[in-house]
Amino acid sequence: MCYLQETMAFESDKTMFEIYRDNTYSGQYRVVYFTELQDHNKETEINRAMAGEHFFDGFIKNYGKDEAKQIIERILARMNNGEGVSAEDIVKELGDHLAS
Repeated sequence: MCYLQETMAFESDKTMFEIYRDNTYSGQYRVVYFTELQDHNKETEINRAMAGEHFFDGFIKNYGKDEAKQIIERILARMNNGEGVSAEDIVKELGDHLAS
């Protein structure tokens, strides 16, 4: 396999996400998985995230992605209940699910 094919496969093995605070509607923390957006919701979701207050972004590995999403949902629930969560806490909790 050539280097280009390996690089392309590697890039497709992760999902880009952002945690942000929705300043427009509810003030709640939300997550958007950019690489999973479809044409019908892409513009709306990106605009909503851009209007919000950025908190954390990164990539999760597609292998084990469902578990990583559950971790993110638990983090969001804690944040929306007023618990102070830092970027370092998110990195620690996602651990090996984070991709570079």
